[in-house]
Amino acid sequence: MKLITQLFLLLIGFGSIASFADVNIKADIIYGHKDGMALVYDVLQPEEPNGAAIVFMMSGGWYSSWAPPENRIRQFGGMLDAGFTMIPVYHGSAPRYHIPDAYSDVSRAIRHIKMNAESYGIDADRIGVTGGSAGGHLALMVGLDSDQGVTDDADEVMRVSNSVAAVVAYFPPVEFREIESAEVGIVNEVPIEELLGRFPALDFDEKLIPSVAPILFVDNSDPPTLLIHGDADPLVNVTHSYAIKEQFDKNQVESELIVIPGAEHGFRGEDAIRANDARLVWFQKYLTDEL
Repeated sequence: MKLITQLFLLLIGFGSIASFADVNIKADIIYGHKDGMALVYDVLQPEEPNGAAIVFMMSGGWYSSWAPPENRIRQFGGMLDAGFTMIPVYHGSAPRYHIPDAYSDVSRAIRHIKMNAESYGIDADRIGVTGGSAGGHLALMVGLDSDQGVTDDADEVMRVSNSVAAVVAYFPPVEFREIESAEVGIVNEVPIEELLGRFPALDFDEKLIPSVAPILFVDNSDPPTLLIHGDADPLVNVTHSYAIKEQFDKNQVESELIVIPGAEHGFRGEDAIRANDARLVWFQKYLTDEL
């Protein structure tokens, strides 16, 4: 038990842990349906909310694994303690669904959250989004590919804007055309056959690749975006973050890239503390008037 506790603390970066008594939970809010199944998110509101919300993309390899919201309280302790309402979003998961499906789901989730913002005690104009790896990719897509709603859509959810006010992405893939064009079968030192075996969500119509590549959506209307990446990442090379940061700079988007020396895919210990602290400061700066 002691070892499990130590490992858990490493995973959350020794962050602050909000108590269950301090958090109001609205669980399994349905934001849509597909193939007879519900798409859900939770709303975790701290005892003293600051009116801003952080949407967390529950996605790793575009697998979206549900967990009780009480477990998420521990994971999001630092942000809850800072007053942010936390909203973990679940999307249609690999292997059944692929990257374009996942993005469609989370984009709809943002619209649904904004439509119901008042009932959650949050300001629809002070919503940030974050995630790591596949979750970072989805966070970037949400941030960079936004609209003001489809005014003539029959679905009231789709008539709501899906824009957000700030983004933080950990080690995100931003480009997939290299998979399409690779001739030697290697992407980031991982054979394509192995990559598709591990991440079946990548196996979709190549014609759709441009529609889910965040780097292709950068323009000067994008929200402030923080990228955090390890320079020893063997799965999503740090060049992904360098490449999109260059596009942010060209388009004069408020952005920052933090490269953590020696960090691999996923942060542990001091690296996790550094990344999580930077994420919190970013959201405090752009979603509140605290900084």
